[in-house]
Amino acid sequence: MSELTPDINLYHKIVELLSAARQNVVRTVNQTMVYTYYEIGRMIVEDEQHGKERAEYGKQVLEDLSLKLSQEFGKGFSIVNLRQMRSFFLAYSIQQKSSAELENGKKYEKLSNISSVEKTDISATPLRKFTLSWSHYLKLMRIYNPNERSFYEIECAANYWSLKELERQFNSALYERLVLSRDKDGVKQLSEIGQVIEKPLDFLKDPYVLEFLNLPEHHAYSENDLEGEIIDKLEHFLLELGKGFTFAGRQVRITFDESHFKADLVFYNRLLKCFVIIDLKIGKLTHQDIGQMQMYVNYYDRTVKLPDENKTIGIILCKDKSETLVEFTLPEDNDSIFASKYQTILPDKQDFINLLNQGDV
Repeated sequence: MSELTPDINLYHKIVELLSAARQNVVRTVNQTMVYTYYEIGRMIVEDEQHGKERAEYGKQVLEDLSLKLSQEFGKGFSIVNLRQMRSFFLAYSIQQKSSAELENGKKYEKLSNISSVEKTDISATPLRKFTLSWSHYLKLMRIYNPNERSFYEIECAANYWSLKELERQFNSALYERLVLSRDKDGVKQLSEIGQVIEKPLDFLKDPYVLEFLNLPEHHAYSENDLEGEIIDKLEHFLLELGKGFTFAGRQVRITFDESHFKADLVFYNRLLKCFVIIDLKIGKLTHQDIGQMQMYVNYYDRTVKLPDENKTIGIILCKDKSETLVEFTLPEDNDSIFASKYQTILPDKQDFINLLNQGDV
């Protein structure tokens, strides 16, 4: 049997090599396709700008182009697809200009006339770097705010989001929730390099959206029910928490002076190198809840964390909270304990957009 081991090892090595090669081929094909569609879109716009009235162009030229390309190359070149390629080029070729326009006006309104060819200077269009699939870009190019679009593109590539994950993050208003906790420089950073985790506030959200638990908004459930559903959907919950989180424990026991306590959920954030304790409250937040979390954090800082690890972070997820209560219960220099609301249905993105437009961000 031992004589066969080298052959088995050789087989596995070759399988790994072929699997990696196949993935690289798929990735290369996808990227080539995206670049090709972008270039087709550019050619269509260029031809349109030198043609006659756009209505006549859209009806006659695209139909003829679609028919000939379909005969030559098969499926994938319907009139709808060609229009999507045109829209793809327009969306990304005007992104830089649109970002500058948003700096001077309301940042979260739908851009007007985004498909107008007059907005595009083709000769000045830089070569874009596309790293995602065409399906991802079909979703991204329908995001009208170019800063928001850039953020999701960066995060998709960095975190290997599937199309389904991208749609979930967009529908949960991730960008708007992060923007609400940042100043102008922070918002600019989101669109240029994505979400950078350097301190607790960088990953904190308010609210956290837990629609994946499938708990109706007004359904009666206990904190144990909420915790159980989170554990059952742990992968989704980690996605909502954000970058760098790993699960460390559930109902983690804390004992001293013959007293026993249990922290609902404990995680570890590899980017911040610290423990993150989460307590779940289905009712209104009280000062006793905050005091209990302070005790958990102190216990972990003094007995669990290693010398080279950072201070423990405590997050109380509650259905309702008073900002004033939190402010006066915690010290002014607090940087380790936070209270955030949670909701069990997807938010109305327009509500967040209205909030952002009311402020200076």
